[in-house]
Amino acid sequence: MKKIINLLMAVSISFATQASVVTDLSSGQTSTTIVTPVVLNDVIVEDALREFKSLTRTERKAKMKEVKKMLREYKATKKAGGDVSTNQVLLGILCVILPPLAVALHQGEINGKFWLSLLLTLLFWLPGVIYALIVVFG
Repeated sequence: MKKIINLLMAVSISFATQASVVTDLSSGQTSTTIVTPVVLNDVIVEDALREFKSLTRTERKAKMKEVKKMLREYKATKKAGGDVSTNQVLLGILCVILPPLAVALHQGEINGKFWLSLLLTLLFWLPGVIYALIVVFG
């Protein structure tokens, strides 16, 4: 089930993104800029799925390979700290109110840091808050 959901999201992101190629005439280098819309509504997702289903098998494989490459690049950028879309103020407030939720949102998954934050929060609230602040801002 998780693979199907990831596949559908990857396909919708793939078809919802638009790439623009820019060529520098002085050096001859080409760079690609990917622009994603802010909102993915049902119409965009349905259109993307319809377009994906209309592709041939080889085109689907090529598109999936492209989507996987984009996801790897996104994860690498996020891991390197280049994700500027995260609202640090909101995460700071969540660190005080619900430390495990702030850690999970910052990490992007439920991992060991989340469980440690949950344990510290359940034992004593203040250590959970301190740990969440360290994870999110450290």
